[in-house]
Amino acid sequence: MPTTTAAQKRAQAKVEYDAFLAGCPSRRLLDRISDKWVTLILAALGSGPDCAGEPRAMRYSELARLLAGVSQKMLTQTLRSLERDGLVTRTVTPTVPVTVTYELTELGLSLHRLMRALKSWAQTHMDEVLAHRGAYDRAAE
Repeated sequence: MPTTTAAQKRAQAKVEYDAFLAGCPSRRLLDRISDKWVTLILAALGSGPDCAGEPRAMRYSELARLLAGVSQKMLTQTLRSLERDGLVTRTVTPTVPVTVTYELTELGLSLHRLMRALKSWAQTHMDEVLAHRGAYDRAAE
């Protein structure tokens, strides 16, 4: 039986996690992180509405106020999935009423930076995208 070197194992892992392949498990992760609520939660966590601050723990109620239009059910489900994936930690403090905070993990912080940049890009280029959509739609008529 041949021995596999560390370099061969890394090369095999790269082949196994190729998101362009239909069966790649990383596709499920891409589906998860491309969800609008995941993107907004990760961009917002600890930074506030302008995303200018440093990441910090935020209470559930802070996130709910910040994310206009998110239902309680959707926020709860999304935070649970992010916790399951190791992107956020949930801390319950036994106060009256109970205080629940969410904070990015190291893994979540690495994705947080990308999500902040994505949010910023979308806000900066929205007028251009709308103009292109209008031109495309007029040409298609």
